[in-house]
Amino acid sequence: WQGEEHIVTVTQMSPRVWILSVGLALLVLGCSTFDRDWNATTNTIGIEGRWVGHWHSDHNQHNDVLRCLITRKEGNIYSTRFHAKYTFGFLPISFGYGLDMTVTEATGQYQFQGQADLGKLAGGLYHYTGSGTTNQLQFNYRSPKDHGTFSLERPEETK
Repeated sequence: WQGEEHIVTVTQMSPRVWILSVGLALLVLGCSTFDRDWNATTNTIGIEGRWVGHWHSDHNQHNDVLRCLITRKEGNIYSTRFHAKYTFGFLPISFGYGLDMTVTEATGQYQFQGQADLGKLAGGLYHYTGSGTTNQLQFNYRSPKDHGTFSLERPEETK
């Protein structure tokens, strides 16, 4: 090894190492994009802006921290991005995904619904319904393999 250069190319990597490397890179990039958008977001009108809270699976009792960014897209359609944490044994895992919600509002009360396909490994198609105010949101979710709740409130610095 002394005096020799060893360069490993992508074609020389084992498929398992390559997949893990790409997965780790995507996870890091996804988290950093969410964090950047989180830091740049200020709360605006209605339910738009930053939210924090917890998710809970009624199916298997798993639960952990959840953050959410909501932005109005057009009319009564809102883009909702979630960033969840989960501890698998001793290993902390972050998971992010988004969905479009249809939102209605009457006298300060919001109702919403939407769906997102998280893929076969994550449980397939999830349906979301919920309600709330400008300070607190409650989501119910259901998929063929899981069901539970998201409880969200405004972060302390924006209350």
